Amino acid sequence: MAGCGGCCGSDVKFDGLSPDYKRRLWAVIVLNAGMFVIETAGGHLAESNALQADALDFLGDALTYGITLAAIGAAAATRAKAALFKGFTLSLMGLWVFGSTAYHVLILNVPRAELMGAIGFLALAANVSSVLLLMRYKDGDANVRSVWLCSRNDAIGNVAVMAAAGAVWLTASKWPDLIVAALMAGLFLSSAFQILRQSVAELRRPLVAAE
Repeated sequence: MAGCGGCCGSDVKFDGLSPDYKRRLWAVIVLNAGMFVIETAGGHLAESNALQADALDFLGDALTYGITLAAIGAAAATRAKAALFKGFTLSLMGLWVFGSTAYHVLILNVPRAELMGAIGFLALAANVSSVLLLMRYKDGDANVRSVWLCSRNDAIGNVAVMAAAGAVWLTASKWPDLIVAALMAGLFLSSAFQILRQSVAELRRPLVAAE
């Protein structure tokens, strides 16, 4: 039954072979692609590094979810390799945000808190919708689990962006925005490590079984 992989003590992980899961994943891809466009424009207008980091996350998610769809139904090793690629991509994204944040420490103007908050709220609504759509499929194989982790990261990141907007408004300082961007980069790297660890374990499993 779809979504039951890994339950009742079974070691079998849900691999995405469900029409319902694919429909939900398409809906999440559309949400992420749309929010990438909105947050890219909003981050530029608000001069917010946190919003721009979140926009990059939306883009990365839309692309990697497409990889997830393409890998569904493929051999276990292929799905694990797709997850491995997404883990490396998420790592690069985290490192880019860290570097961008360090670069902006000295030159970034104080962001527009009201625009940050408004776009952050819109992004949060989109990500909560994505999390709810994918909730029942969060405990799948590395390919499926990477989708859940990315959606969860987005929701956490948007709460952080809204908190940063409030702090920027209260302090008239750029530092809350930069701190949140750095924390989001750390979240990207943490999730990338989880995805890489699980995908490597899944790639090693056939080798261990053959010994």
